[in-house]
Amino acid sequence: MLMISKASSAMASLPCSRMRSGLCVWPGMRQLCLRKGLLYGFMRLFSTPLKTLRGASRSLKVAQFCSVVNMSSSLQIELVPCLSDNYAYLLHDVDTGTVGVVDPSEALPVIDVLTKKNRNLTYILNTHHHHDHTGGNVELKARYGAKVIGSGLDRERIPGIDIVLNDGDKWMFAGHEVHVIDTPGHTRGHISFYFPGSGAIFTGDTLFSLSCGKLFEGTPEQMLCSLRKIMSLPDVTNIYCGHEYTLSNSKFALSIEPENRALQSYAAHVSHLRSKGLPTIPTTLKLEKACNPFLRTSSTEIRRTLNIPVTADDAEALGVIRQAKDNF
Repeated sequence: MLMISKASSAMASLPCSRMRSGLCVWPGMRQLCLRKGLLYGFMRLFSTPLKTLRGASRSLKVAQFCSVVNMSSSLQIELVPCLSDNYAYLLHDVDTGTVGVVDPSEALPVIDVLTKKNRNLTYILNTHHHHDHTGGNVELKARYGAKVIGSGLDRERIPGIDIVLNDGDKWMFAGHEVHVIDTPGHTRGHISFYFPGSGAIFTGDTLFSLSCGKLFEGTPEQMLCSLRKIMSLPDVTNIYCGHEYTLSNSKFALSIEPENRALQSYAAHVSHLRSKGLPTIPTTLKLEKACNPFLRTSSTEIRRTLNIPVTADDAEALGVIRQAKDNF
């Protein structure tokens, strides 16, 4: 049963719960399963020397790949590549068998995974209306009878929408409370889904690893406000975004903050992962705060590189950074 209520506390006081979950990807027809604790052991090393990080990366062996595991929550999160660089996310509550999918840009990859695991689909969650996040809605809804969930502001633009949610709403996915956060900037009706009990947030195209979304329908002020809402969550929060853009994002980030040691190490790690065909997602909020230029608008080095005046506020700085990224 779907339950909706209004959140009564500020974002900064949202509960914190650590999650150690598994990550499952299907590159092409192969299934590769990687324990997130293994993958993100590297990220806890992001402040260590580059040589150390590279040495740790080389220690990955095929024998360390395994099934999806969630140690502290019954919610499993499985990554499903779609189109050329999109990610959809399957949510599976192991206690009830309830299954949802976040931002299915196309139906077939999702159907393939559900068929292999003999699962039904109950919910389709959309962060925003763009076709590369909603393209699979209609086919998946027709096949499984799933309910489509999206922003009330986008009810006219999300295919097959059944349930509208707005900023501050809380609803239940099986036994998991979900906080709906209004995060406009990329689009006016963009929302993010935060699972405090699992320490996970699905940010669509608002926050990427090492970047943010293009400002198609919003302003730098709106995007800054959205990013600050996300930044108010616990540092251990896992960020599940809509695209595998991290490698190209790292090149831009290094171009404007080349002396950032944490960024240098993370960029090397990202390059290694992508050379092996592995995902860079999820990332962590702690890592993004240390490396993502759009969360570092007060950085002296970034401002000096882009000739942003010291008197410019953070929204003005974000606008300059976004324009530089668009032209990179």
